[in-house]
Amino acid sequence: MGVETGAADARESRAGDDPAEHPEGAAETDASGDDTPPAPTAPDAEGAGTPAHAAADVERGTPLDRWWGRVLSTPRRRTLWYWGGPILVTLLAAVLRFWNLGHPQAIVFDETYYVKDAWTLLHNGYESAWPENADADFARGDTDIFTTDPAYVVHPPLGKWMISLGMAVFGADSAFWWRATTALAGTAAVFILAMVARRLWPSTIVAVIAAFLLAIDGNAIVMSRVALLDNWIMLFALLGFWFVLLDREYAARELARRLEDARAQGRDPHYGPALWARPWVVAAGVAFGAACAVKWSGAWFLAAFGLYLIVVDALARRRSGVPFWLTGAVLKQGPVTFLLMVPVALAVYLASWTGWLTTDGGYYRHWADEPENAATGWLAWVPHALQSLWHYHQSAYTYHIGVHATHPSQANPLTWLIMVKPTNMYFSATDDGSGGCGAATCWESIIGIGNPLIWWAAALACLYLLYRLVRYREWQVGLVLLGLAAGYLPWLAYLDRTVFQFYSIAFQPYTMLALTAVLMIILGRRDDVRWRRERGIAIVAIFLGFALLISAFYYPIWTAVPVTPEFRQLHFWTPAWAT
Repeated sequence: MGVETGAADARESRAGDDPAEHPEGAAETDASGDDTPPAPTAPDAEGAGTPAHAAADVERGTPLDRWWGRVLSTPRRRTLWYWGGPILVTLLAAVLRFWNLGHPQAIVFDETYYVKDAWTLLHNGYESAWPENADADFARGDTDIFTTDPAYVVHPPLGKWMISLGMAVFGADSAFWWRATTALAGTAAVFILAMVARRLWPSTIVAVIAAFLLAIDGNAIVMSRVALLDNWIMLFALLGFWFVLLDREYAARELARRLEDARAQGRDPHYGPALWARPWVVAAGVAFGAACAVKWSGAWFLAAFGLYLIVVDALARRRSGVPFWLTGAVLKQGPVTFLLMVPVALAVYLASWTGWLTTDGGYYRHWADEPENAATGWLAWVPHALQSLWHYHQSAYTYHIGVHATHPSQANPLTWLIMVKPTNMYFSATDDGSGGCGAATCWESIIGIGNPLIWWAAALACLYLLYRLVRYREWQVGLVLLGLAAGYLPWLAYLDRTVFQFYSIAFQPYTMLALTAVLMIILGRRDDVRWRRERGIAIVAIFLGFALLISAFYYPIWTAVPVTPEFRQLHFWTPAWAT
């Protein structure tokens, strides 16, 4: 998770210069958008390698840095950039996600489960069965042909409840409204990622770069434009990650205050205080509980960051001079953190089943009412509804671990980071010249191919950050890799299961942060020697420019824009992408 060194502490000590702490944006602003004062760079630590005692006559920075410094020379302008940069990127993400969202007016890929389940949740309170071949009827507007019979589903209800919100207000006649909330979730994630990046590295330009990468990437765009569950687990897990970051700073201040008070009164801190007032831990519990209530894989985020909080508490106590810092963190603060986080997550999870619990028609709803099924002995007091729910979970777990059917788009998790097998979610062809592409034959596709430049660069960045974590033990790097590990590594235990590349959306924010960290190192700081700074700015600008061009090239096959077969074929850079 990253041992926090003195260098990391020094970076944190500058957090007070972040405009977040100054409503008027009074922090000194780097010409690159860095909102913290420049600091000497350790050799190789930031890709600079220039000793702090270099000759004073060496020219540093660039004319661009000086111009940007003049642009942000007042508190009002810095505040405008502080909020305006992330908001502009979020607006770009919204355009890419909401433009022509109602096309195709058809049930796409696994929307056949989640859209129809969401609609029956609204009407019956539980997922209900549909007649055979109901997708076409639903897309035509015949949405009330569901039955009261229960449907057997294997994911918790929250993601489907979230999908249902647009239909609850505007109806299900338009595909726009059954996809609208998912697109909103993907757009919100872009803004949250900007806030996370700036909390990790106090720089608005870094925040904008991270958000920009997620805003224009194909996997993120596609998963925001189809009503599946995975965008929701990504959003809730990212919210939890943000709340853990906020707690880190809050808890450190609270610990320092409590220890100072104890020492002022002549008391030895021994194990340190137990901190109960940690609202961000409670908020993280809510967010991770919501992730679990979308898909069970959200539990890995809850476990990973729960353990991370204990490690952070231990290191904070050690730095503060608490004699029994490890014992205090594990045996004193640890149980408190658990109670603030895990029961809250469990409550959120159970609340997502409210419709199933308060109605009578759900699948297995009355399983425990059968005398041969009800628990006996010391568990006999458990309400039958909860016993039935537990049995439902056992059945769903058995189903999940037993899914081994072949599918044309299935992708081995070992290949997810390099995107060997993207998911083809929709295809339609016309041969009569009416397709709208200017040719007799037109094809429409929704293929979850991420921007290749972004994805492959992010995979390399993750490998580099592993090295960097070992060498420099930067807490930011450790935390980013922890988020990636929580979302990705558990899937490596299920290599024989039928799984898909689009599941990677759950951990994609952390690969974007990894790539951003490397771009930040290349970009350098405004006090770097001029040639190095110019080279860094040029490399980052060229990379982002090409990334934007590639996204523009791929956008038609992410959004079902009619194209010629020849143009579509140009997008398949490996043979596996075309099958």
